[in-house]
Amino acid sequence: MNKENYNGYESRKGSKQKYRFSISNDSSYKELWNIRLTKLEALILLNVIIVAIIAFVIVMIAFTPLREFIPGYPDDKTRSEIVQNALRADSLEIAIAKWELQLVNLNRILEGHDPIPVESQISDSLLLHKTLISRHSKEDSLLRLEVEREIKGEDIAEKAESPILAAMNFYPPVKGIVTDKFDQQNGHFATDIVTTLNAGIASVLDGTVTIAAWTNDTGNVIQIQHKNNVISIYKHCAKLLKKAGDTVKAGEIIAFVGNSGALSSGAHLHFELWFNGAPVDAEKYIIF
Repeated sequence: MNKENYNGYESRKGSKQKYRFSISNDSSYKELWNIRLTKLEALILLNVIIVAIIAFVIVMIAFTPLREFIPGYPDDKTRSEIVQNALRADSLEIAIAKWELQLVNLNRILEGHDPIPVESQISDSLLLHKTLISRHSKEDSLLRLEVEREIKGEDIAEKAESPILAAMNFYPPVKGIVTDKFDQQNGHFATDIVTTLNAGIASVLDGTVTIAAWTNDTGNVIQIQHKNNVISIYKHCAKLLKKAGDTVKAGEIIAFVGNSGALSSGAHLHFELWFNGAPVDAEKYIIF
């Protein structure tokens, strides 16, 4: 065997040489576990372990509440402040519109013309921030009382009904069977629609996502702020496709139908529609 052939043989022999990794009892020297691998096999095993750890960490962050412990990720307080800021901005827009209308009317009166009538539908009340936690929770009850104080004793049911909603073109979020109807007297402010698991959920109007998060009771929840003081809420989703701050169009898929959350008993969409801080019966305006 010449030198070149010998070197090639030694190289192949070294690449196939196996090494044993073992775990032994330090006192008795009894071998508890061992594995024999070549250098290539050890490298492949190491890469598989690293990939598995990375995948596990990504899944834990993406689909569990652990993501809230990540520095910089918005917690419940931050999301609440985002919603409140959106509501304040909406109220400021209404106030500015009123001032502009008053200035126009003042100029018209000075010029001898009749003033433009103020639309009765304009309201400067703050929108209701519907909590992500179950409607039976203490936080939700306190929030509802706070909103009722803000609207200065006005009747919620009377405020909710308006020609504005009748004139709006709502896109159905899903097509299915309504199993639990809106019942304000019994505290059910939503319409539950049973449909196919993982069916696409569409936004009912153009708007901005104010909340997209997970809660133990309602699972994956997404809330959208629309014009004219309208808010739509979609609960028990299997997966959310949008995040807080995203703008969406009417009919755009924002999530998938699921069975997430402790209060869900099957694949369905828990859909809520709010107007001027009060819940409304979505079936009056949307055909599911």
